[in-house]
Amino acid sequence: MAKLRLSKNSLQQQQQQLKLYQKLLPSLDLKRRQLTVEAQKARAGYQSSREFAEELETHIGRELPMIADESIDLSGLVSMNGYRVGEQNVVGTRLPTLEHVEFNVADYSRLATPAWVDILIERLKDAAEARVRARIAGERVKILDHAVRRITQRVNLFEKVLIPDAKKHIQRIRIFLGDAERAAVIASKLSKAKQSKAGEDLSSEEGHA
Repeated sequence: MAKLRLSKNSLQQQQQQLKLYQKLLPSLDLKRRQLTVEAQKARAGYQSSREFAEELETHIGRELPMIADESIDLSGLVSMNGYRVGEQNVVGTRLPTLEHVEFNVADYSRLATPAWVDILIERLKDAAEARVRARIAGERVKILDHAVRRITQRVNLFEKVLIPDAKKHIQRIRIFLGDAERAAVIASKLSKAKQSKAGEDLSSEEGHA
């Protein structure tokens, strides 16, 4: 850490820094509060996404109990080829968003298979997409939680370190300059007193001469 200079220029610099810190702190704190709210919303969204995905999977079994019929081969009926992730800016933080999911449906004879297979395909697609959305929702939570930790560290740095230190430095410099000014005044008075005494002594000697 650089040694604090006890000078008027240093006092001015510390005052300018304190003013800057106090100006930046409210905007940092506002961003922290906004990110905290977004993180809470993201956690709620993640929980909802997980529950929705689980509900869809459970609903398939209730709606289509006939899938338990082992005489019909449903293996590999629907597979996910991939998905495209976009980006959303939330309070200056980049968050992933699901834009598109691509599926592959195995060839099957519509005449030789029951009609409910078509419904099953759509339900399987919905369930798979819901799982992807839940996964991305979890990533959003992690990113926002990290952003909240970082901004909180910055707010704490300003509140607990930079601003208090600047105030202490200003007080220390002011005390030093005040003491130096008083010492200079006293030295000036002593110098004038000596000069006056010397003048009186000289006049006295000339009077005796």
